[in-house]
This record gives sequence, C-alpha cells and structure tokens, in this order.
Amino acid sequence: MLDVREGSVSLERLMRRRRDPVVVQTLRSAVAATLAYVVALRLSPEAAPLTAPLTALLVVQVTLYATLTNGIRRVNAVVAGVFVAIAFSLLVGLTWWSLALLIVAALAVGHLVRVDEYVPEVAISAMLVLGVTTVGDTAWARVVETLIGAVVGLGCNLLLAPPVWVDEAGESIEGLARRVRQLMLRVGEEAAGRTPVERAAARLHEARRLDHDIVEVDAALRQAEDSLRLNPRVKEGLLHRIVLRTGLDTLEICTVVLRVLARTLTDLAKEREPEPLFPAESGAALEQLLSEIADAVVSFSVLVTTHVSQNADAAEARLAAELHQAATTRDKLAQLLTEQIQRDDRHWQLHGAVLTEVNRILDELDTEHRSRRLLEELDRYGRERRSRRPRLTRAREWISSHRWRNRKAAAGRSM
Repeated sequence: MLDVREGSVSLERLMRRRRDPVVVQTLRSAVAATLAYVVALRLSPEAAPLTAPLTALLVVQVTLYATLTNGIRRVNAVVAGVFVAIAFSLLVGLTWWSLALLIVAALAVGHLVRVDEYVPEVAISAMLVLGVTTVGDTAWARVVETLIGAVVGLGCNLLLAPPVWVDEAGESIEGLARRVRQLMLRVGEEAAGRTPVERAAARLHEARRLDHDIVEVDAALRQAEDSLRLNPRVKEGLLHRIVLRTGLDTLEICTVVLRVLARTLTDLAKEREPEPLFPAESGAALEQLLSEIADAVVSFSVLVTTHVSQNADAAEARLAAELHQAATTRDKLAQLLTEQIQRDDRHWQLHGAVLTEVNRILDELDTEHRSRRLLEELDRYGRERRSRRPRLTRAREWISSHRWRNRKAAAGRSM
C-alpha cells in the first residue's frame, strides 16, 4: 500500500514538473533550435547557419501569443539591420567612424520599425553583416536563416501546442488568498488579547510583504492571459482573462486594506499600552469577524478560479453564506464599540477606522459588487477595441444594420 502511495506521489510530481514553465521552455527551445539548424543546412549557403537556431531559440516562447509577437518583431529587427548594413557597405565601408554611425543608425531604425526589446538586434545584425567581406551573399543568407528560424519556431508552437497556464494562475491566486487568511487569523487572535506594540508592528510588516506575493501572482496571471490569446483550444478566453484579472485586483485591494488595518491596530497598541487593545467581548467579536472574513477571502479565490475547480455554484453559495455571517458579526462588533465609545471616547477614531476597513473588505468580496465589476470591464474592453479599430467597427455596424433591414423587409413581405 505504501509503494502505491509513493508511486502516485512520484507520478504527481512528474506531471507537475512536466508542466513547469522552465522545463517546457527548455524542451521546446531545444527542439525548435535543432530543427531550424537542420533546415538551414539545406537551404542556406552558409557552412554553419547558426542564425537560424539562434532565431528559433529567441522566437519560441511559453505561449503561442508570445511566440507570434516575438517572431514578428525579431524578423523585422534582423531584416532592418541587414538593409542598414547593405546601405553602409555600398556608401562608406567599415571604419571606426562608420561603425559608430552604423550603430546609431541601426538603433534609430529599430525604434522606427517598433521592434521593442529587439532594438539592439538591429545593430547586432548590421555589425555582423558589415564585418564580412561578401556583404551581399551574407546579408541575404542571414535574412533566409532568420526566416527559417522564425518559421520553425512558430511551427513548433503549432505542432507542440503550448499548455494553457490557467491552472497555475488559479493556484497562485488561491495561494495568495490563503496567505492573506493566515495573516488575518493571526491579527484577529492578537487583537483579542494584550498585544505589545512590537508584535503589532511585526504583523504590519507581514502585511507589507504581501506586496511581493502580489507581484509574483501578477506575473503568473500575465502568462495565463497570454496563453489564452490566439489559442484555438480555449473558448471564451476574454471572459477567463477578465475573471482572473478582476479577482486578483480584488485580492490586491483586500491586502491593501489589511495593511491599513494592521497600521490602525499598531497605532491603537501604542495608545493603549500596556492595556489590551479592546475589552474582552469586543476583542472576541473582532477575532471572530476577522476569522469569518479570512474564510470568505479563500472562498472568493475559489470562486474566481472556478473554471479550474468546476465548483461555481458551491463556491458562490459558500461565499454568500460566509459574507452574511461576517456582516452579522460586524453589526455586533459595531454595537459593542459604540457602547465602549460612550463609556470612553479617547480612541473613537481608531475604533471607527477598524470598522471602516472591515466594511471595505466585505464590500469588495460582495458577489453583486463583483458582477458589476465584470460588466464594467467587459464594456471597457469593448470600447477600447472599437476605438482601436474604428473602420472595422463601422463596417460591422453597417453589416448588422443592413441585415436587420433585410430581415424587416422580408418579414413585411411575408405579412
């Protein structure tokens, strides 16, 4: 029985390693570069056509969208560099001052043709071509090898279909939510008792460190968004991207509010030291409230990654129940703090800030608020697409109106 479990664990680790971005990128790049070199040996006049595997190595990316965009920019960069080198070879040849002018001109051309991060490649291609004797043959051989590498790189991504990185992005979002939950639980436990200023400040630093986690999750999400673009295997890719992106935005807002809450509790600890932050009943209510909000944060992350877990209805029902319970506890805490302020109003601003911050988190996690946000993002994307392609938008609108008039006319004739 133990051998079976160990075998299943090893198989699971192997599958995870197979989908690891580093492993996928290494294998795909090696295959593409090798194939490009084999093809270039037959088609290029050069004895060692290393430009082809180099191009394939730089073109092949983890996602199809990144491969297409990088392939186009790299081909443009190399071709632009070759033409610059041909022009300089015909006019001035290779000297120290012509090399300086060549680099300046190539970099300027790179910015003009908008190759982005491949601007230095324009200058590199120009220098390599200008530095040889038979400029014409080498220039065109370099163009041919670049095209071979780009085509082979694109073909490898079409034949060896890149994975969709939505699962990894969902795991990153859920991992962030669970880290937020753990911090909320610790803050609630300490707020219910006698909290030294040093401990409250330590929780504040932990909340600030969540910003680094958000950066890592954002990188995983950008990779997932690229894997959904131009991918024929994915339906409703735009909706998936918006759901994940708005979910991460909500969690980011929650982490910011949690950091502000930790700042408020730190200030309260300074004001009340050595006394407890709250009376026993209020502290217990705050601890319960933060525990319920922490559970709701995790349920929210499961809901936004529901296309992975296939538990949309259950996750939404669980989130709604947890938010309802948290709202009830919030009202109880508000009543207790109001009674406390009536007895002692020295720290009423900080007590009010605590309620304001937990209210903000509850509002961000609310399902109705999330639905409105999704609709707003879809509308914004539609407006941006129409503004980027006004002629295509007008043509679509004209075709739609023309079809509607034809249908109306046909309905009138049938009557």
